[in-house]
Amino acid sequence: MRRVLKWAGMVLGGLIVLLLVGFAVVFVITDGRINRTYSVEPAAIAVPSDSASIARGRHITVTRGCMDCHGDNLEGKPFINDAALGNLYATNLTSGQGGVASQYTDTDWVKAIRHGVRPNGKPLLFMPSQEFTGISDEDLGYMVAYIKSLPAVDNELPRSEVGPLGRVLYASGELPLVPAELIQHDAPRPKAVEPSETAEYGAYLAQSCMGCHGEGFSGGKIPGTPPEMPIPTNITPDTETGIGDWSEADFFRALREGIRPDGTVLNEFMPVRLTKQMTDTEIRALYLYLMSVPPRAEGNR
Repeated sequence: MRRVLKWAGMVLGGLIVLLLVGFAVVFVITDGRINRTYSVEPAAIAVPSDSASIARGRHITVTRGCMDCHGDNLEGKPFINDAALGNLYATNLTSGQGGVASQYTDTDWVKAIRHGVRPNGKPLLFMPSQEFTGISDEDLGYMVAYIKSLPAVDNELPRSEVGPLGRVLYASGELPLVPAELIQHDAPRPKAVEPSETAEYGAYLAQSCMGCHGEGFSGGKIPGTPPEMPIPTNITPDTETGIGDWSEADFFRALREGIRPDGTVLNEFMPVRLTKQMTDTEIRALYLYLMSVPPRAEGNR
């Protein structure tokens, strides 16, 4: 019996050593990627300062979902607090204490929003810049104009830290922790798309839907999110699990009121408080585009 216990202890000890060595390797690899320096020098954009442009910038910032992570006043807030995954904080974008607006140049804002890179070249964590690479220079200029106009909010946030599970998921490709890795930084600058009730304009707007619903818009669990996180649904025209049977009026009601055609409420993760501020033209264009994409079974993202 003692011999068995001795061997069991040795095996267990060996497994613990292997796990520690494995995690040490994961830590070194992920730390190198998290602290990589990107050489990104984007071309300058025009940043207007008139009230109409700032108002347009606010509309884009709201409907693109920036408030979901950064807070209603873009003052920053925690968005993942989990001992295993990590503690991640969205930056305070104002000029108040703990904010970055007083330090950022117009080019720095382009680096952060479109490239997911800080002024020093280090990558931003979990900043969904891959959803903003396709935004036009004009709209990006409006966004920066609005952000620069914000009143200062004092809100110092702790430094983001990635937990052991977060590092393992990141190393295995299950957690898009560093979106800068997903972006072609030297790609041609996107062209402006005229706001109109067209599928083309809807495709331009739908970039903001991909972070939750996936590049194929079929929903499914967002990689690396906690188990309690609501699962985004299928918004392709699949008639079984998607919105193939939805009328335009149904789609309007979902985005404006958060109600499905059958009267049930959309899950709490759907930012209806933001989508309800979209214009009729934007919602109609988005509907036309989503109805034009290939139907997919739910959960394939």
